Amino acid sequence: MEENDFVSIWLEESGNPAIEELTQLNLEAASKTAKILADKNLSENDLSVYLDINPDEIKRWLIGRHSFSIKTIKEITSMLADCSTGIMKKS
Repeated sequence: MEENDFVSIWLEESGNPAIEELTQLNLEAASKTAKILADKNLSENDLSVYLDINPDEIKRWLIGRHSFSIKTIKEITSMLADCSTGIMKKS
């Protein structure tokens, strides 16, 4: 960092609001996903199988250690909608 790089100094002192907001949104998405899975009596493994994703990655999502992509959110939404209609196949 340059001595007079005011942006870097400010970010170092105050953090990055955009990153903090994204982190908060991911934590909210994780919390809502975990609650809906529980409400529908589904496990992390059910989600893992449906999305064809390693169960460890699902765990990282649901504890907020890995961010959701828009694609992932759409796939999770689709899975939960399928559960509501009794269809449990990935389209």
